[in-house]
Amino acid sequence: MTTSLRTRRPAPSPPPPAAPQAPKGLLPVVLTATFMTTLDIFVVNVALPSLQADLGAGPAVVQWVMAGFSLALAAGLVTAGRLGDRYGRRRMFGLGLALFTLASAGCGLAPTAATLVGARVLQGLAAALMGPQVLTILRTAFAGAEQTRAFARYGLTMGVGGVFGQLIGGLLIRADLFGLGWRSCFLINLPIGLAALVMVRRCLPESRAPQRPGLDPVGVVLATASLTALLLPLIQGPQLGWPVWTHLCLGASVALLAAFAVHQHHATTTAHTLTASTPLVDTRLFRSRAFSAGVLAQLAFWLGQGSFFLVLALHLQFGRGLDALGAGLVFTAIGVGYLITSNATHRVTARLGDRGTITVGGLLMTAGLALLALSAYAASGAHSAADGSVWWLAPGLFVDGLGMGLVIAPVTSVVLEGVDPGLTGSAAGVVATVQQVGGALGIALIGLVYYGADDATAAFGHSVLALAALELLLVALVRLLPRRG
Repeated sequence: MTTSLRTRRPAPSPPPPAAPQAPKGLLPVVLTATFMTTLDIFVVNVALPSLQADLGAGPAVVQWVMAGFSLALAAGLVTAGRLGDRYGRRRMFGLGLALFTLASAGCGLAPTAATLVGARVLQGLAAALMGPQVLTILRTAFAGAEQTRAFARYGLTMGVGGVFGQLIGGLLIRADLFGLGWRSCFLINLPIGLAALVMVRRCLPESRAPQRPGLDPVGVVLATASLTALLLPLIQGPQLGWPVWTHLCLGASVALLAAFAVHQHHATTTAHTLTASTPLVDTRLFRSRAFSAGVLAQLAFWLGQGSFFLVLALHLQFGRGLDALGAGLVFTAIGVGYLITSNATHRVTARLGDRGTITVGGLLMTAGLALLALSAYAASGAHSAADGSVWWLAPGLFVDGLGMGLVIAPVTSVVLEGVDPGLTGSAAGVVATVQQVGGALGIALIGLVYYGADDATAAFGHSVLALAALELLLVALVRLLPRRG
């Protein structure tokens, strides 16, 4: 009887298969690309005055040095994600890295402002080609705790590039290596990019979607047109005083985005037919609670990030009269806090889960920004503001940096968790696009708050108080995310 019962017991379940070991060097290679892209977004802020004087460029052309990069980057991300799914993520990453390195040389050697703008557009397209591949490679090459650690390193890299970008640019310009001045801010990418290129084939495994998707040419046109119509006025409008064409563009972007959504839904529902094209963005992605809520959380977070860095840079350089290097040194207060928590994010996530980690990070950022606002209001008109002292900002910046370090990695990884392997590239393109759109929209909205005040210190206080409200929105949206470890 006992023997019979024992024989009826189900055999124990076999242990789950171990995740394949990611090749050594994979993480440094893909994160090098992330660092260069992030650095080149922020380092240009420092280089603008000197390159304008050197090339004899007018204000409109100088604006396009920044706008050309941002537009090309944002408009190409969704398409680039699908290109990786179809032709291979390593291949597209390597192509993007090679083009980015070449474009950086073009920027650093540009004889005229027009040449520089063209090279910056090429840089943006190359960065768009790399961005979704990085997220997809991290999602497919790692699993479990290793994936959490990989995304933590991704967040650390983005933060270091963003927080220390201005300081690095200031140091490069101050050092004036070989008399290159502002050009060294771009040429520094050459040795870094070439070294990473050498390692691509050795360190990155090739991967594609299980069923190689088509390119959906109608979707490509609609996505590019709608994002350009949305971002161009957001980038140029604040500097130009919002002329009529910016309002027309924003109206057109709504219609184009609606057409894109309808086309993608139709392409998704008819994808099984022989004549149908594969959608750029498979709308089945949004049936996932983690993806939909995660995209909203991403949007809330990046609405605040780009605008915060801009408002802080404006306040330090124009409100307090610091040069690029001095402003960069103040940014280190954020960097110290960021480095402390971003290095421990994977351990915090293992203990609190994604929702808990993002919530703690969002509350810390809210507290830091509120402290900055209180400090600004207290300093407005006081001696500490009048004599240019800015170290009253340090405590709030440090706390804000602590919160940032806990948010960037999990708010990115949670969106891609559970995405079907065939849709990973499409999902990564959406995530990267939301980051760029959120940043541009945040700059436009917070710019209205900043420029709406007369006193520079009070303007900074109003702005960071509005940003604190955005972080509370992030905390609220996090509650929509499903619970997981």
